[in-house]
Amino acid sequence: MHNQPVRGPDVAEVLRHLARHVRGRVILLWDGLSAHRAAPAREWLRQHPRIRVERLPAYSPELNPVEGLWSWMKGGRLANLCRGLEEVRKEARMAARAARGRNELLWGFLKKTGLPH
Repeated sequence: MHNQPVRGPDVAEVLRHLARHVRGRVILLWDGLSAHRAAPAREWLRQHPRIRVERLPAYSPELNPVEGLWSWMKGGRLANLCRGLEEVRKEARMAARAARGRNELLWGFLKKTGLPH
């Protein structure tokens, strides 16, 4: 989570982190965030062909599995949370961590989009 807008170098750093921690081929589903199309991200992806990007159509949150994760988090750990920003960040991180090992839940987010998998 960032205190400022996400920019191309931030995306490249996330990609480096992803490559270190996820083995094998990766398909990223990306929305239209301009940082996703920025030079640092494009250059990094060009040099790492095992990570492929599929762009979602503009204005299509229903096709983005991450929206399912956010909905799940807001309906659970983040529901009615009324604290400072740091406390909300902490709870969001904990909720995301709780979802990590639940493959059925994560596949459900993808299935709900109707995208092939």
